[in-house]
Amino acid sequence: MDHQSVRFNIRAQRDFITVLRKRVQEYFEQNKISRYGNWKMVVKTIFMIALYLVPFSVILFGNVTAWWGNLILWLLMGLGMSGIGLSIMHDANHDAYSRNKYVNKFLGYIINLVGGSSINWRLQHNVLHHTFTNVSGLDEDIRSPGGIMRFSPHEEKKKFYRFQFIYAWFLYGLMTISWFTTKDYAQMIRYRKKGLTKLMKRPFPVLFTRMVAAKIVYMFLFLALPLWIAPASWWITLIGFTAMHYLSGLILAMIFQPAHVVPETVYPMPDDSGNMENNWAVHQLLTTTNFAPKSKVFSWFVGGLNYQIEHHLFPNICHVHYKGISEIVKKTAKEFNLPYHSQPTFAAALINHGRLLYRLGR
Repeated sequence: MDHQSVRFNIRAQRDFITVLRKRVQEYFEQNKISRYGNWKMVVKTIFMIALYLVPFSVILFGNVTAWWGNLILWLLMGLGMSGIGLSIMHDANHDAYSRNKYVNKFLGYIINLVGGSSINWRLQHNVLHHTFTNVSGLDEDIRSPGGIMRFSPHEEKKKFYRFQFIYAWFLYGLMTISWFTTKDYAQMIRYRKKGLTKLMKRPFPVLFTRMVAAKIVYMFLFLALPLWIAPASWWITLIGFTAMHYLSGLILAMIFQPAHVVPETVYPMPDDSGNMENNWAVHQLLTTTNFAPKSKVFSWFVGGLNYQIEHHLFPNICHVHYKGISEIVKKTAKEFNLPYHSQPTFAAALINHGRLLYRLGR
């Protein structure tokens, strides 16, 4: 079903989001703070970019030739890459980092420097995932490339899915590698056919050319350049580059997947006329879960995305405020007799995700 033909039920529980938005607005007014990022966000941005670029500079100019020394540097870059994706470009592409749209636009482009595409991300994540969370056929986050995994009970079952709770963890590490090799190209062509690229307000040839140009620049800077001038052997560079992407892909997948693909969440589908049962806000509560809410260090590194409920209800609020508004969201959901799913730890969230992978495979 086309995304334009699906409609949420605006009459169902519509008071919930009205009351919640009022309370959250009062929270910012009473505390005299902005919904955008603050000095803590700036410090984190500098740290994450440095974690990505400083090891890269050492790889290029530091005369490090040992394989283990290079591997450590590439893995540090993998952590930096993950931090940039989770903590910087994510908020920027939601226009939540700064009230200045040019700052958001500039920092949103950083995804291009880690192998992704800012154009595809805004369409896949902002439009499809955040609107049609867990709706099979529309939410790209539960769409398995090549049909090698099953993330929704509405998808066709295949015999080899019975092993997906085992092999999924290996495939998750390939996520960012697929970005710059095949996924982004196929995705943008698919979005054109669906009419989604029109939302970017640029002709498709311009969008596609920009994406390809960004990929070429990325591959030159972070693969060709080290192969050319780094003192380490070429095979060490290739292994390090692959390890960087594998670590980052694994981290990103393990943060995003346990937020929605778990036993507690549901997978609503529109009826034959394209009507959803609930309104958009209630839909987010039913399809999303938090995890590890008490872990400050973990929450800092993952850009507050352990508070996925708050993020989905208020994607235009910077993640540094999610913990502060979480009690308001939880209290309001309880008042309206709506669920507020949360796992106590990150490990519990991963185990929970594994359980659903097992069930969906069988």
